[in-house]
Amino acid sequence: MDHKTVVVKKNSGDLEPFSIQKLSKSLQNSGATSQEIEKIVKAVQPELYDGISSNLIYRKAFRLLKKHNRVSASKYSLKRAIFDLGPTGFPFERLISALLKQKGYKTKISEILKGECITHEIDVLAEKDGNVYTIECKFHQNPTNTNNVKIPLYINSRFIDVQKVWNNSRNSTHLKQGWLVTNTRFTKDAIDYAKCVDLTLLSWDYPKNNGLKSNVDKYGLYPITTLTTLTKREKTKLMEKDIILVKELSKNPNSLNHLNFSEKQKALVLAEVHKLCNF
Repeated sequence: MDHKTVVVKKNSGDLEPFSIQKLSKSLQNSGATSQEIEKIVKAVQPELYDGISSNLIYRKAFRLLKKHNRVSASKYSLKRAIFDLGPTGFPFERLISALLKQKGYKTKISEILKGECITHEIDVLAEKDGNVYTIECKFHQNPTNTNNVKIPLYINSRFIDVQKVWNNSRNSTHLKQGWLVTNTRFTKDAIDYAKCVDLTLLSWDYPKNNGLKSNVDKYGLYPITTLTTLTKREKTKLMEKDIILVKELSKNPNSLNHLNFSEKQKALVLAEVHKLCNF
């Protein structure tokens, strides 16, 4: 079969030709070796057919990668693991707060601020060098949901309402800028508007080479939903105990105790945790 002619159905419903290079690149980005990539591509190719979903190709590649390299499989699953933080947006807010702390900000989650017109609940309030930033987190469970221009318009109007009161009061800090963070993507109009009003945007792959994925990889802020040694039910139980990040599990390994693991199971999970955090 000429695999260049195989058509893949993306999550959006769009069709595109299957690309060996695209699959190889995504596996390479997860840290898989060239030998592992070659084996996986070779195994996936015979199972391709016209109309196969990109999600099914991912699942096949993920299953094979997990057999060869669990840590790379965890990184490979990052995008879907962030969707798995739902249904509420709170764990995503925790992830963004942790990212800002890594960048030297002091952060608070779910702060109520008074605006000139009404009060607003701010997802994350961040402060650095005397400047304060309001960060709004737009979490989606559906990967096809994009953020159109209406969202930054709304977020910027909230920021302006709060900024008027903050900077006219006796605060020792200056409310400088609003941010909008999402786990999916922004439309071109949303990006253009944000640039015009100086609203900082952060999405899965925006800004280029400095998006959410790049930052999570850079600081090792992997959500526990990336772990391949835990079931979905076990991950949910940990999140109910407010354990959102793999780093938090590494600092508090006793959090695994209420899952009734054997010492062997616990050791297996912690081994993946330490490798993923580069300890």
